[in-house]
Amino acid sequence: MRPPIRLLAAFPIVIFILMVSCAPNTKIIGSWKSPELGTKTFKDIFILGLSDNFINRKTFEEDMAIILKEKGVKSTASVDAIGPGTAIQQKNAEHIEEIIKKGSSDAIMTMGLIDQTSETRYVQGSAYPMAGYGFRGYYGYYGGMAYTPGYYATDKSYFVEIKLFDLSTGTMVWSAQSETVNPSNLESAAMTFSRVVVDRMIKDGVIAGTK
Repeated sequence: MRPPIRLLAAFPIVIFILMVSCAPNTKIIGSWKSPELGTKTFKDIFILGLSDNFINRKTFEEDMAIILKEKGVKSTASVDAIGPGTAIQQKNAEHIEEIIKKGSSDAIMTMGLIDQTSETRYVQGSAYPMAGYGFRGYYGYYGGMAYTPGYYATDKSYFVEIKLFDLSTGTMVWSAQSETVNPSNLESAAMTFSRVVVDRMIKDGVIAGTK
């Protein structure tokens, strides 16, 4: 009998909260691969977004599925297999595991927001000469410039933890943390996040996707 996969106990049930701001910037700030995995790679991944917001969960899962398909890896989004009627909560863990094991997946990927931070910074104003203000106005140099005032801007960072479980053993074989700064909207943030995560999975050798 395979050991149970305690994925839901390992993550808080959270919402992918994305605020409107500047252009998104996503990067992997750290990853880990089990030394016991060796050269084994996974070819069929079940994607599970740990969010109680169905729209956010659906967007992230489906974008991840799109990028995995582009790289030649099969996947199943939980929203397609489980549906909106089953909450992603600890009390439903056994039911969710049964659904996953009935499919063809050989690994489970979970994604969950673990932290978010805000940092306020001051953006210096600027000055520039007004059009048509020639040299003969040197004596009035105080009046020949236009100014844009400085302002305060808030940078928002969102940290998502991604974990990969081997379905045959129930053990975690890979994990990573990503940081996204100032996501502009849900769609672009989810797609950028998915590309960055899949690229790291290929680099770390846990999936045999095309680069």
